[in-house]
Amino acid sequence: MPDDTYSKRMRVLIAFDKFKDSLTAAQACGAAARALRARHPDWELDLCPLADGGEGFAALLTQAAGGELRRLTVTGPQGERREAAYGLVAPDRIPRAAWARLDLPELASAAGRSVAVVEMAAASGLALVPAAARDPWRATSRGTGELVWAAAEAGAGTILLGVGGSATHDLGLGALAALGMEFRAATGARCDPPVPARWAEIARIEGTLRPLPPIRIACDVANPLLGPRGAAAVYAPQKGLRAADYEQLERASAEMAARLADYCRRPRDLAAAAGAGAAGGIAYGLMAAAGAKLLPGFELITAWLDVAARLAAADLILTGEGRFDASSHEGKGPGALANRAQALGKPAHVFAGQIATAAPGLHLHAITPAGLPLAEALRTAGERLVAAVTAAF
Repeated sequence: MPDDTYSKRMRVLIAFDKFKDSLTAAQACGAAARALRARHPDWELDLCPLADGGEGFAALLTQAAGGELRRLTVTGPQGERREAAYGLVAPDRIPRAAWARLDLPELASAAGRSVAVVEMAAASGLALVPAAARDPWRATSRGTGELVWAAAEAGAGTILLGVGGSATHDLGLGALAALGMEFRAATGARCDPPVPARWAEIARIEGTLRPLPPIRIACDVANPLLGPRGAAAVYAPQKGLRAADYEQLERASAEMAARLADYCRRPRDLAAAAGAGAAGGIAYGLMAAAGAKLLPGFELITAWLDVAARLAAADLILTGEGRFDASSHEGKGPGALANRAQALGKPAHVFAGQIATAAPGLHLHAITPAGLPLAEALRTAGERLVAAVTAAF
């Protein structure tokens, strides 16, 4: 591209998602901004970190709406104690378009009742577990339930839960236990935590959930709980499941899902609902026991961040993530943003650690040289992103 293409003063929307295990969305946006400021100090930069319901979800949405982050100690995915945070946001600080997507009563009726923004990854996230220790049989979602209950006790009128990046496959039983349900052995002893490795011990389910406000789950996956596109088949291998154990986990999941549905007096075919398999089935557990509703996460986030108006005001769009592949075109994240920019006739540049798809009309930039060891690629992603943006402009 000729050097004079961008010689005039530009308004640039910089909207990156995270580079997994390397850069947060905010760090990636900051790296791109540093490169542009060095070369084009007169350009106007609009930094808009993106989130997909995983790491950064709570902080990003809370800060964007001028809310308050509250920290507490919760149970981590391996039963350890760790600090996590949830956000509280005043309803009148949430853009109307985002509020409409929450499927709640009119905004005026919510006066004084905060929306709590809870991030599963902060308490039960895969990134919290060393690669060698990942095991979906033993990871618990209890800490996510503790965050939800803390938000409810703080007076939240709605819980907005982002469920990306989980370490678990416990159908949300750990979270339900933290919220009041009990899973007991034949002896009467509690099976705690109620992780898949202990499901065979569970003779009965008891108790009811504590009083909770409406729960909305930001979720962009359409996977059911079971089957070839289910949670065990698609996501559990990323969480440490051995191929030889798949059938056993699938059977155990089907049996526990049926028991939970029966106890909660919900139809068993709820397990087939689109999105029920999200985050190791926590979506299923919360739908069955708490009446939670699933929402398209990317649409909610872009409405919350007013991305449409920011995109319309931009002359140039920079976006990216750790790996840009065919899934990036499936309606969320940098791919969706770049496609929207194209539809508006605006130049869009995608920077990623790896580019594994064609995208006619987009300017694609792979920042990782072929053959670079993964550890080195992750360690130096920030400086290589700066170099790639500098070279492009």
